Amino acid sequence: MTQSHPGISKAVIPAAGLGTRFLPATKATPKEMLPVVDKPAIQYVVEEAVGAGLHDVLMITGRNKRPLEDHFDRNYELEEALYRKGDRERLERVRASNELATMHYVRQGDPRGLGHAVLCAAPHVGDQPFAVLLGDDLIDPRDPLLSRMVEVRERQGGSVVALMEVDPAQVHLYGCAAVEPSGEADVVRVTDLVEKPDPAEAPSNYAVIGRYVLDPSIFGILRETAPGRGGEIQLTDALHKLAVDEGAGGPVHGVVFKGRRYDTGDRGDYLRAIVRIACEREDLGPEFRSWLRRYVTEEMEAL
Repeated sequence: MTQSHPGISKAVIPAAGLGTRFLPATKATPKEMLPVVDKPAIQYVVEEAVGAGLHDVLMITGRNKRPLEDHFDRNYELEEALYRKGDRERLERVRASNELATMHYVRQGDPRGLGHAVLCAAPHVGDQPFAVLLGDDLIDPRDPLLSRMVEVRERQGGSVVALMEVDPAQVHLYGCAAVEPSGEADVVRVTDLVEKPDPAEAPSNYAVIGRYVLDPSIFGILRETAPGRGGEIQLTDALHKLAVDEGAGGPVHGVVFKGRRYDTGDRGDYLRAIVRIACEREDLGPEFRSWLRRYVTEEMEAL
């Protein structure tokens, strides 16, 4: 069910990465277009934004990303061919992607990090709060994380990040938050943020995952943020400034997520995401689960 949030209507999806972990598949195909069963990963992300009531979607793209624009546009020849064949089911599925949202695109000509990608959205977003959704993270629609984050922003102001507890040995892969209780079970006050810390120096095991609801004051801070880890402008560094100085643009809160998340940026997790989503599909699940049981049983017996 689509929700409506009159204060926030725009979503920004950074999609300019090179996808090097999936080479050679991503040599000529954007990693965001890799299929998760029968839909590209990026479509799940746009559907999530729309499900939270954010129908104005800006995608930050780069070179060789034209297929993203084509996917969310009309394909008259394909639609006409399906119409003539009377294949209404596939016709509706093809049309669904170009009817999802009002799509906009801007190129990040110089790949200088996530913070720089978000800064590219400033002319489109203006002085409004907005959401940022990273394409590698797929959130199960039964766990409305983004809607909860928007709700927290509307009550508390400032910015909101999505947090997930991870194994302490894995915190070096994420931005990491220092937190304090807020009075709500799934909401914390963020007092500090560190990009990919050494596990021994991490302030907690609360990792920032790929969903943000940001106050527009973030743009001014990003313009003054020097390159950080990896020589890139880090969004985490800008959020750190907001967390330690509320006067810079309001507080930073975190929504602690304990639902279903699929990481399609890692090859192993990408494969696991396909299996899990396929198993839960009404049209594919029963037969696929039956085959999977047989396959696993045969493999175990062969050991």
